[in-house]
Amino acid sequence: MRLGVLDVGSNTVHLLVVDAHPGARPLPAHSHKAELRLAQLLDEEGAIGAQGVDRLVAVLREALQAAEDKGVEDLLPFATSAVREAGNADDVLARVQAETGVRLQVLSGEEEARLTFLAARRWFGWSAGKLLVLDIGGGSLEIAYGIDEEPDAAVSLPLGAGRLTAGWLPGDPPDPEDVRALRRHVRTEIARTVGDFSRLGAPDHVVATSKTFKQLARIAGAARSAEGLYVQRELKRESLEAWVPRLAAMTADERAELPGVSDGRAGQLVAGALVAEAAMDLFGVERLEICPWALREGVILRRLDHMETS
Repeated sequence: MRLGVLDVGSNTVHLLVVDAHPGARPLPAHSHKAELRLAQLLDEEGAIGAQGVDRLVAVLREALQAAEDKGVEDLLPFATSAVREAGNADDVLARVQAETGVRLQVLSGEEEARLTFLAARRWFGWSAGKLLVLDIGGGSLEIAYGIDEEPDAAVSLPLGAGRLTAGWLPGDPPDPEDVRALRRHVRTEIARTVGDFSRLGAPDHVVATSKTFKQLARIAGAARSAEGLYVQRELKRESLEAWVPRLAAMTADERAELPGVSDGRAGQLVAGALVAEAAMDLFGVERLEICPWALREGVILRRLDHMETS
């Protein structure tokens, strides 16, 4: 059957269409993206303003048309931290449903971490042993650890690249004092969670998902996306530590000239790099592997699992 997963994230609204059957690998058939940056459309009270909701409704209508055009049989719509944490989330969800017919499922941060972990486990298989999975989104950082398909520990922290950029790094390039202050904040937040994971033992394999990690790995020399999903891509902490001060000294336009960095993500790459560096350092990770699958694939896999058991 043809499934569509509609992801209303902090940075983008992304429709991923796949041909999927229980027991088989989902095959991508179409991708439709629109940059929305909901995390940056919040007003002083933390609500999504009228213009932001107008834009969200318009983008969702475009995605629904794309899903119809591609013959999607079952649509799985969900929203993450930007909608979840908006002060007027209920009003936004009600208006979206009234004007588009889409009933967005708002995932908790822990659900995000668990579904992303499921995707990584299926991608790497049982031979990967105990997995530590890191995922930096626009609004939050998800961390999960475990040996099965359900992680033994999963947390979500308010350390997304878009959120931190908007709140901590107003300059272009950012002021060095702002960068240092954000670095301290990020490390304090992550350090609070390290003990909950370290008592479970050292992971056998550390993987990362998300556009932020993919871009950082590409800057550090990983293969281009055009070379395919099955090329192994790694990010070494040593390389990342060398790049962080260089990225912080650049303007967004200069970062956008780097390999693999898009114009839309260049502005928040410094914050993302600080989070990635802190997570790798505090969890004692010397290198990690980039996983092509993430939250959207986890949602699809969970849906297929339920089909098998129903």
